[in-house]
Amino acid sequence: MQLVMIIVSKYLMPKRYLGLTIWPFIFLKYAFLKDDVVLINHERIHIRQQIELLILPFFILYLFEFLFRFIQYRSWKLAYCNISFEREAYLHENDFNYLKTRSFWSFARYLKR
Repeated sequence: MQLVMIIVSKYLMPKRYLGLTIWPFIFLKYAFLKDDVVLINHERIHIRQQIELLILPFFILYLFEFLFRFIQYRSWKLAYCNISFEREAYLHENDFNYLKTRSFWSFARYLKR
């Protein structure tokens, strides 16, 4: 099990975001979101991705892929939704056993052209 700390602050969260993960923290906009098991699972998938990439490279790759997707789609939302890390997390956020069976660097399967 991963050691994570949940911090609630609507002031630390960007607009339109409910959760944000920066290892070892999960930031949530509202306290009631602590009970949202799907959101917490989504963010825990990001924790695992960050650990696998030794944290800083995760954010470099995330930003690079976001910029690439933004140029590709010319849409903030489409760029965000097509980042490999997000594709993996959204696809498996309802599978509460996913992190138990997930293989190393699984996010790479979600890279697309």
